[in-house]
Amino acid sequence: MSPIAASPTPIVSTIESPIGPLTLTAVGGVLTGVHMHEQRHLPPLPAGCRRDDAGLAHVTRQLDAYFEGTLTEFDLPMQMQGTEFQRRVWTSLAEIPYGETISYGELARWVGNPNASRAVGLANGRNPIAIVVPCHRVIGADGSLTGYGGGLERKVWLLEHERGDSSHSTRPARARDLVRPALQTQIV
Repeated sequence: MSPIAASPTPIVSTIESPIGPLTLTAVGGVLTGVHMHEQRHLPPLPAGCRRDDAGLAHVTRQLDAYFEGTLTEFDLPMQMQGTEFQRRVWTSLAEIPYGETISYGELARWVGNPNASRAVGLANGRNPIAIVVPCHRVIGADGSLTGYGGGLERKVWLLEHERGDSSHSTRPARARDLVRPALQTQIV
């Protein structure tokens, strides 16, 4: 009888970023989560996980380069747990070009169900790998900044960052302090 192979131990690391702390999780070198502090739908840490900053250094390097403005496309092995529909939505999110936005309705068309804007929005909100899988690039049909699990201030910051707006700080700070006053009326 052959021994049963043990599953790799999940690992976790927390890094600082311009939008606050990010918690990273992975299993066997494969990224399974990028979560913002105090985000909606924050899942618990994987059972039996251990801290391993070195094991997530490849993710940290790419996120640092993204925040420095030198990386526009991530190249990381990822695994996202969800329903088939959620995974289709998340795969489609990864196809939205850096610095561009699409509407929830357009994303619904991309996943083959043009009447599923609301379901697409719910799946978008459950994206387990924020920033890398760019759910922040989805906006309302009228161009408004609608919900974001990490908070609308962070969504504004990420969109401005990708558009090359250098008026915001690149040092870690409270996300609310990074929102330009002209945009605050849209997100209140």
